[in-house]
Amino acid sequence: MIPRLFVAASLGQGQRITLDADRTHYIKNVMRRALGDAVGLFNGRDGEWLGHIDIYGRNSAEIALNSQRRPQLASPDIWLAFAPVKRARIDFIAEKATELGVSLLWPVMTRRAEPSRVNIERLTNIAVEAAEQTERLDIPVVRDATQLDKMLAEWPRDRKLFVCAEAGEALPVAEAMVAHKGMPAGILIGPEGGFAPAELDALRKLPFVVAIGLGPRLLRAETAAVVALACWQALAGDGATVDSRPPFRNEFLS
Repeated sequence: MIPRLFVAASLGQGQRITLDADRTHYIKNVMRRALGDAVGLFNGRDGEWLGHIDIYGRNSAEIALNSQRRPQLASPDIWLAFAPVKRARIDFIAEKATELGVSLLWPVMTRRAEPSRVNIERLTNIAVEAAEQTERLDIPVVRDATQLDKMLAEWPRDRKLFVCAEAGEALPVAEAMVAHKGMPAGILIGPEGGFAPAELDALRKLPFVVAIGLGPRLLRAETAAVVALACWQALAGDGATVDSRPPFRNEFLS
């Protein structure tokens, strides 16, 4: 298996890319790659490029790019907004959502959300590692944690928001997602204690919100995120396409 690494630098024919200490440690000591071995690089803008390890320094490595392996593709346009949960579970959400192709991760503070600080840099790094392992050519945008009312005020009105409602009236997930197939969409997952009744009432009044149910069992927040994304991918999502969106640059990776 050829190691794949996400880098911030631009990629092109004949370029030489210097890896930082962490990525050098990974390919040299974890993957045990020697000089001349192949490495794949991607940056979310220029597709994936195949190169070889040309130089090992003390805390760096230089990759000489040989050819483009794949042109740039965009992941399906699905967003995931979620109430923060405990650290191990929020890490799981970021990892699995990236594997399932989300284009944006948005932590949202609700009344019953886990009150601890959300580490956006950590979530970004988890998303990068998940993208490297799953053949993605981009990484999701990771937004700063936002209060629910502010998130709703900023939400694009042409993007449907599927709210996983654990109480009250809700459409079956299959019916809701098939009915809105092909539309820009997002999914909102509540906290472990569920949305407060007032929050659900306010959400249902918004014209871009569709309340959905995920079945008869009460799911953990991280399980609900995986189930909802898998359903969207199977019922309403489309495959990766040539990317025409503006490139995203993350301050933690530049």
